[in-house]
This record gives sequence, structure tokens and C-alpha cells, in this order.
Amino acid sequence: MDKIPILRMGPFLLVTIQVDLYDRLALNLESDLVQRVHQTGARGVLIDISAVSIVDSFMGRILGNIASMTRVLDAETVVVGMQPAVAITLIELGLSLKGVHTALDVERGMALLQAKLDWDNDVADDDGDDIE
Repeated sequence: MDKIPILRMGPFLLVTIQVDLYDRLALNLESDLVQRVHQTGARGVLIDISAVSIVDSFMGRILGNIASMTRVLDAETVVVGMQPAVAITLIELGLSLKGVHTALDVERGMALLQAKLDWDNDVADDDGDDIE
């Protein structure tokens, strides 16, 4: 059975999709990724789709589901490397991918995840003890 590798990079998980996602593989990725977020306590997920040239409504829903599920587990999702044709197709299909952040490439995606993690840490550190 095919599996898409999920790599851990500090507090983040990195998924690079290098093959066409058929339905079963996409569902397995969704399940595996949510399990890994839970097991590792990852704070962010970066999904690189730069090698994906075609996307359908099912794939769009899977990306949205991953973002929703990981958010419940206290992790953000960023999709990077989206080809213009893929972006056009998603919009034409009426899929706005709510909750899915996007960036042009892996470097910018990691910076976005790090900024979100830093912001969360700043909010957590501001516990209201400043009142004298």
C-alpha cells in the first residue's frame, strides 16, 4: 500500500505530495496526518503540493478536512507550492479551503507557521500579571 511520508521538523510536520492522489491514498494521508499530529503534539502542518498539477473537489475537501482536524488538535495547516491552474480549479469548484493558510513555497510556509507559533507563545506568556 502506498503511503505519503510525513516528516517531523521541530514542532512541525512536513508532507510533500509527489504523486497523484487517488481517493484511498488521500484518505490514508488524512488519517495518518491527524494521527501524527496527535502522537507528536505538532503545532503546525506544512503540505507541499508543488508537484500536484490537477486537483478535484475530493482533494480540495481532504485539504480542508486536514486543516479542520489539525486545528482541533491545536495545530495550524499551511499548503505551499500551489500551481496557478490548481488555484483556479479550486475556486471554480467553489472550494475556498477555509482554515487553510497558503504560502508560495516551503520557506515562506515554514516562516508563516513559525510566526503563528511565536504569536501563540506571546499570547500565552501574557497572562495578565502586569496589574500592580
